[in-house]
Amino acid sequence: MISTLKQQFTKLFGGLEEDIRMFFAPGRVNLIGEHTDYNGGHVLPCALTIGTYALVRQTKVPLVRLYSKNFPETGVITVPYDDLSYRREHSWANYPKGIIAAFQALGPLGTGLDILYYGTIPNGAGLSSSASIELVTAVALNNLFERQLDQLELVKMSQNVENKYVGVNCGIMDQFAVGMGKQNSAILLNCQTLEYRYLPLALDDYFIVIANTNKKRGLADSAYNERRTTCETALAKLQTVRNIASLGELTSAELTQYAHLLSPLEQKRARHAVTENERTLEAATALEQGDLVRFGELMKQSHMSLRDDYEVTGIELDTLVEAAWAHEGTIGARMTGAGFGGCTVNVVKKASIQDFVKQVGRTYAEKIGYEASFYVVDVGNGARELIEMEEMCR
Repeated sequence: MISTLKQQFTKLFGGLEEDIRMFFAPGRVNLIGEHTDYNGGHVLPCALTIGTYALVRQTKVPLVRLYSKNFPETGVITVPYDDLSYRREHSWANYPKGIIAAFQALGPLGTGLDILYYGTIPNGAGLSSSASIELVTAVALNNLFERQLDQLELVKMSQNVENKYVGVNCGIMDQFAVGMGKQNSAILLNCQTLEYRYLPLALDDYFIVIANTNKKRGLADSAYNERRTTCETALAKLQTVRNIASLGELTSAELTQYAHLLSPLEQKRARHAVTENERTLEAATALEQGDLVRFGELMKQSHMSLRDDYEVTGIELDTLVEAAWAHEGTIGARMTGAGFGGCTVNVVKKASIQDFVKQVGRTYAEKIGYEASFYVVDVGNGARELIEMEEMCR
């Protein structure tokens, strides 16, 4: 694949293959802890081996040429360094443009750039394709221009670009998992303090299966920002009686005690944020103890809370999850990502995967009217420059 991408790069941009450097950033799946990141709670994601490749070459012309194999209809997008403003017509390219603008704000970039992107993450599936393209661009520029920013600084930069440049009010979880992922490990991250630790993801005879509803939804145009605003309003009311910086600092008992301060809708949204944080911490303990059965039970509870209190699932996600729950090979299943479409994450017995895909897929197609897609995934490392020989041997 690397050889083919290099050939396509030189066909597009000319020049020699020897001048090309290669970078990769993974997608991520959040095992549990949904919509807790911007509420100051804990999340438990892992990086995947699917992700975004970037082939980059420095040039002598002060402009950037961007091309994505996933969006060939946009062609090569050419952007001069003196006009890196957001443009709707630039579509996907606004994500790397925002990163380039952030680097330029730290000091002039000494050369131009040609960049070819190729992503193996299903677009719009909720597996952080946007964070992946942000981080692969950030790591590339950091290495090429020797800016010596550490990985956490690149993570924070990428989140800031998505918040301020693209306009999606996301928390830090996506960028953190993509940037800081570790092979065969999950990350327990406190989104308020950014304290984190790696947990061994010892799945033994089980695999992670991602099921994509194939319902397209744009995160920036969804009810994501509305949910966040409701939680912020609830927090402001609770801060009149409790000295807290986030909903993640509350216990369920404390929320019940002060529930009278909130509207019925605010109670539901805050209840999810608080209980999901508690579930995530319990799930981390279950992983450390190798108790996959309890971990699976907590995944189920998470989905029900997202369905009933946070109301971000919908018929497509619920159908996939309920079909997974009904399958004997499933130990846990829930929606993952922002919701309103996208994917579910399932922990499935290795020997049952083929039947799981067949049965869950059939149930989904019969009810929804079109097919879901399934991906058996491995847990990989975070964003980095690729050493070609290592990638060829994988």
